[in-house]
Amino acid sequence: MIPNFLRLVLRPAPPGTGAPFVAGVRVERKRPRNRRVERLIAACWVLIAVKCAFVAWATGHYNMPFSPLWVILPTIAFAALCTGVYWFRRL
Repeated sequence: MIPNFLRLVLRPAPPGTGAPFVAGVRVERKRPRNRRVERLIAACWVLIAVKCAFVAWATGHYNMPFSPLWVILPTIAFAALCTGVYWFRRL
């Protein structure tokens, strides 16, 4: 492995490689946000809130042997991650 690496590094550059690597750059504007997707995200957050309220109620009412936060926190964390990916996207 080392002899192949040394051969690659120490070999002189072939003639005609002085051309620029990047020939051109094209910049496009950001696409506008999709209102249907934003409404879908808002509806999903409402459903998540209902689910979290139900889980909190059910664990207290039925005396479950675990904390409701074991269900609620991952749900909110993954929903926040998905929402953040949409809101802070680059393209």
